[in-house]
Amino acid sequence: MNPTAVRAALRDRAPLLAVLALQIALAYLLTNTAFEDEALYLYAGHRELDFLLHHTPTYDTYSSYFSGAPFLYPVLAALVDSALGLEGARALSLLFMVGATALVWMTARRLYGRRSAAVAAALFGVSAPTLFMSRLATYDAMCVFLLAAALWLVVRTARANPAWALMAAPVLVLAAATKYASALYLPTVVAVALLVVPAAGGTWRRACVRGVLLAAATAALAWVALVAWPSLRQGLEQTTVNRAAGAEPLSNILRLSAVWGGWIAVLAVVGVGFAARTQSRRVPATLLAGALTVTAAFATLYQAHLGTSVSLHKHIGFGLLFAAPVAGLGLASAARLGASRARALPGFALGVCVLLAFYANHAVAPMYGGWPDSSGEVAALRPLVGLGTDQRYLVEENEIPRYYLAARTEPFQWLTTYYFQYKSLTGLPAYQAAIRDGYFNLVVLDYGPTAALDRQLKAALKADPAGYRLLASVPGKTSHGTQTYDIWQRV
Repeated sequence: MNPTAVRAALRDRAPLLAVLALQIALAYLLTNTAFEDEALYLYAGHRELDFLLHHTPTYDTYSSYFSGAPFLYPVLAALVDSALGLEGARALSLLFMVGATALVWMTARRLYGRRSAAVAAALFGVSAPTLFMSRLATYDAMCVFLLAAALWLVVRTARANPAWALMAAPVLVLAAATKYASALYLPTVVAVALLVVPAAGGTWRRACVRGVLLAAATAALAWVALVAWPSLRQGLEQTTVNRAAGAEPLSNILRLSAVWGGWIAVLAVVGVGFAARTQSRRVPATLLAGALTVTAAFATLYQAHLGTSVSLHKHIGFGLLFAAPVAGLGLASAARLGASRARALPGFALGVCVLLAFYANHAVAPMYGGWPDSSGEVAALRPLVGLGTDQRYLVEENEIPRYYLAARTEPFQWLTTYYFQYKSLTGLPAYQAAIRDGYFNLVVLDYGPTAALDRQLKAALKADPAGYRLLASVPGKTSHGTQTYDIWQRV
């Protein structure tokens, strides 16, 4: 390749490369042991992989309660985990999120130009949700990347034959299968596929044909997937469609939404105004910018409907993916007011992006340290566990030690305080009877989600005639204090 052309290409993409470097650097400032969801998905991926390769039983029906197909992201992440461990699986997420940032750049550049693309990439790449998902080995990063790819495809083919939009259909279905909740954003991609045509100078008739084709193809492929894998329906209904509602105040959900994505949403609203004023085809351009901007509110509306902020800090990032190009237009246009158009990137826009990067890093660090450092718990359990059908471990949140100690244990050895059946008994009587019979070799209580039950189990362990002793109380540091793991061993 011509060296001059290479230098020109690098110079042209210098803002994007700078953003990606900053995104990677800020992401790697976040450190902690495995989060409960990471441990669950990676462990499940290994079990699914063993079933596919060796027909080894999984001892669980992951598809019944996972919020995405267990044979997609978990298996991919397990392959990486086998070679590179947890940090490798997290690096895979970072790769997906870096790819999403690059796709935001490419999409915004086609829609609004190079300056807006640079700002859009910066706003998205260093936002708090993006940084968080960049260091989390869960479905989310892969799903965001797929949505970003589908969005870029429909924008990239705006002037091509309407049939080219069909390329986005399998990508959208794969995104929805990776994480069911992402189906919420499929209508936006279809709307963009339609609106981008008149915004680029095409006819409304061709736009409608394009939108109908993409919507029909996506719906057909989704139907085929549900027919081919009927086991996914239960997980889809339980985790997404008929998910149990909570009672969290709307004010708290709105506050957290503003913390995690408010600035980009505000800048996107500004961008809609500039689209209405400056774009050559104002009506379709305004509708396009409006559709992208409104999408930033989808996660907030959905979780307000559910009455919970669980995973809101991640889901906000899905909407920011769509709003970022319009926010880039808004900030770049505002910074350019009264400035020479010959200037590369106004200092005001750059300063705002740097300030938001600092803010995002400050916001995401406590969240990433919000779960306990489990290294002490795992180290204490390692010499105590071993293979064998007669070894049973009752652990409140067993996903983490089960993942780290997978080479030394079997899935059926791990039991939980969320549900237990013993001698036709369930609930507290079942646990108390099992403790009296010395059924558990180890019991680990951390007084977390099932704290009330844990206190009752502690009383049973102290009075247990089969003989349990408190072996250790291991601390697990978090960003908001220290959580203690009480490890009880049968004597």
